Amino acid sequence: MTLKTQILKDDTAGIATAVGLLHAGGLVALPTETVYGLGADAGDDRAVARIFEAKGRPRFNPLIVHVASIEAARRYVEWSDTADRLAAAFWPGPLTMVLPLKPGSGLSPLVTAELPTLAIRMPAHPLAQTLLTAFDGPIAAPSANPSGRISPTTAAHVLAGLDGRIEAILDGGACDVGLESTIIGLDGLPRLLRPGGLPHTALEAALGEPLSRHTDSDPLNAPGQLASHYAPAARVRLNVTQAGPGEVLLGFGDIAGDLSLSRAGDLIEAAANLFGHLHALDEKGAPIAVAPIPDTGLGLAINDRLRRAAAPR
Repeated sequence: MTLKTQILKDDTAGIATAVGLLHAGGLVALPTETVYGLGADAGDDRAVARIFEAKGRPRFNPLIVHVASIEAARRYVEWSDTADRLAAAFWPGPLTMVLPLKPGSGLSPLVTAELPTLAIRMPAHPLAQTLLTAFDGPIAAPSANPSGRISPTTAAHVLAGLDGRIEAILDGGACDVGLESTIIGLDGLPRLLRPGGLPHTALEAALGEPLSRHTDSDPLNAPGQLASHYAPAARVRLNVTQAGPGEVLLGFGDIAGDLSLSRAGDLIEAAANLFGHLHALDEKGAPIAVAPIPDTGLGLAINDRLRRAAAPR
């Protein structure tokens, strides 16, 4: 089925249209501070199934549910003192917590991929907050792109990947953080399941202890853990100081490149530019070489995305 994908403005009429579409089982891409999410009513089986269809996403890959408040989150998961501490410190913001799912949550089982846990977060983007409040319910929202491809940080990125597959895109401008949320597992000892827009060091400081980490050999229990993910159409080569024949170069710091994540070597700037620059270089139709990125702070998340982009497909 081919749809006419609407671009909705960040105004009262746009939000009202988005809410109406979500209540009717439609798919609406929405901005968050991390990346654009492909939103659907998390309690509607058919609407959630359409997320997987539109993205070409495997059904075993769980989704993140977005809520407007901590009080709303408590309705769907078994809350804990640790969750309370982290939510007080980092919500709203780029942190997703994986907690035991409450019995009778009312959420579609497709959201959790039949797992006993739920990935949940409270986004900080004011337009996402306004939409969640107006919708008055949980919104399931993975990144608004074809599965495995580069995540979208503008409405134009969403349209390029999903035009004709979804009802609407709520245009909130470019995303500030530019990397997906950090995911922490709280269904046992705290564990870093996916590095992201919140440095794991901040989580460890709040917890007062180091985090163990998910490895690719562990069972998949959160979004963003597939070995090949976030990938452009072109081949990606990492830790390069000079482009090879026919390659375009994504630079960082002293390595200028065709585009630079940050000439100043600023990892916050680099994170915000990562997906947008990958989109721009991918349009050139050439293999992409990427300069080395320090594997510290936000660099851990940047390198995680780059390794998955460069993985065999």
